[in-house]
Amino acid sequence: MGRPNYSFQKRQKELAKKKKKEEKKQRKLEKQETPAAEEENPSLQED
Repeated sequence: MGRPNYSFQKRQKELAKKKKKEEKKQRKLEKQETPAAEEENPSLQED
């Protein structure tokens, strides 16, 4: 039986963590953009 490849496991864990961080960053940016767009639209509709 072979030895466990800990460096591979570590790299995979780091990649997963990085991917999750990027997804969270994207959600945060989308959340910031959405309220700004919603605020502009009602003011245009009221006129």
